[in-house]
Amino acid sequence: MNEQTNSMNKAVADMTIKTGKYLTFSLESEEYGIGILKVKEIIGMLPITSVPRTPEFVKGVINLRGKVIPVIDLRSKFDMKSISYNDRTCIIVVEIDASDSTVLIGIVVDTVSEVLNIKEDEIEETPAFGTKLDTRYILGMAKQDGGVKILLNIDKVLSSDEMTAIQNAS
Repeated sequence: MNEQTNSMNKAVADMTIKTGKYLTFSLESEEYGIGILKVKEIIGMLPITSVPRTPEFVKGVINLRGKVIPVIDLRSKFDMKSISYNDRTCIIVVEIDASDSTVLIGIVVDTVSEVLNIKEDEIEETPAFGTKLDTRYILGMAKQDGGVKILLNIDKVLSSDEMTAIQNAS
């Protein structure tokens, strides 16, 4: 009985974490969302200083009010076709929970859309795509306005090895 209660409590806690406000943005023609509590700020494109010997999706670092912040291109990380940055391209500065601390990272997105309040009944579990596809970074799928928004667990988009490489680069 105790084991069943613990598993139900975890399911309720997981759903509670998923329910709430999300900053939505687009990559290619897809809409994504990040929990608003993870977002520190949204800025236009700044000059990015490249750092040698980093993964391809790491564009480099920016100087944001005297603080050096690593920047990743989410298109590149998700193996999407790269495009030229334009006046709608933004950097979303997010706070990621690393193993022993929190780290600020900038993520480049095509456009920022809006902040949405997503309710529990609008969130579906991540579909099973087979055993070869890693979907741990997807919190769930939000059904709104006849479409689907992919809700990201930004803490899990990067592997621990990738986080270490990024932390060493900045």
